[in-house]
Amino acid sequence: MAKPDNRKDNVARIQNNIDNTIANYRETKDKIKLVDDPTQKRELQAKNERREQSLESMKEEIKDEAMDRKNNYK
Repeated sequence: MAKPDNRKDNVARIQNNIDNTIANYRETKDKIKLVDDPTQKRELQAKNERREQSLESMKEEIKDEAMDRKNNYK
């Protein structure tokens, strides 16, 4: 039997993912300053661009989950 959908921790889980993504973004930003190889620098910059996009998506998702929680998941 499938487990029922338990969304009570979704906001906390998404926030944790946001926090981790921001930490990785900052760490990579620091690495970019130290890297001399142009190819590696572009790859790191591309990673951070993808992280920025992910952050926007996660922020929207957390807003949706918070609204659903407020409406008792109706």
